[in-house]
Amino acid sequence: MLRITVSASAPDHETIRRAAAVLRGGGIAAVPTDTLYGLAADPSNAAAVSRLFTIKDREMGKAIPLVAASIEQVREWFGPLPAVAERLASRFWPGPLTLVMRAPSSIADGVAAADATVGVRVPAHDVTRALCEAAGALLTATSANISGRPATADPGVVASELGPRIDLLVDSGTTPGGPPSTIVDVTGPELRLIRAGAIEWHAVQAAAIPK
Repeated sequence: MLRITVSASAPDHETIRRAAAVLRGGGIAAVPTDTLYGLAADPSNAAAVSRLFTIKDREMGKAIPLVAASIEQVREWFGPLPAVAERLASRFWPGPLTLVMRAPSSIADGVAAADATVGVRVPAHDVTRALCEAAGALLTATSANISGRPATADPGVVASELGPRIDLLVDSGTTPGGPPSTIVDVTGPELRLIRAGAIEWHAVQAAAIPK
């Protein structure tokens, strides 16, 4: 495993470029987010996605969340967003709100849930967004841990647990931690809370109301 260090607040362009090249080549990287460390891979690369499940000892059929550099990059992959998704994204992105939407056809089998939906967000972490931009793609962001073990904000724990299994650790120090992202399904006529998290449900409901 290659371990590279990058500033959380001012990521070096060349370092990000090197990390993005690993991801574009089908590699798996542990990367920081605004909550915990996640495992990043190209979601359109079937071999990389399959390997991601193997690395985590994760059962196939469990959807993998995605992260993006910006709402514009999300639109590039998903097409026009539902009006309520636009309102919520404008209010809470970058930040810990995952929106579950109809999955784009460009992602590999295994990324989306059985109902052909997938969660996506724009994280409030400069390194994560820079990697998505440099890779020119959304990236997976499943937690950087073996399934059944605790997720972590500590890159040292990631290195100890996953080092032999992954290609790269992008180390920007301890991440903020705290609650996971709030997950909200925006595919139906009404919002549906899938997982409570960092953003209160009442705040999401209020932001969804057209002004």
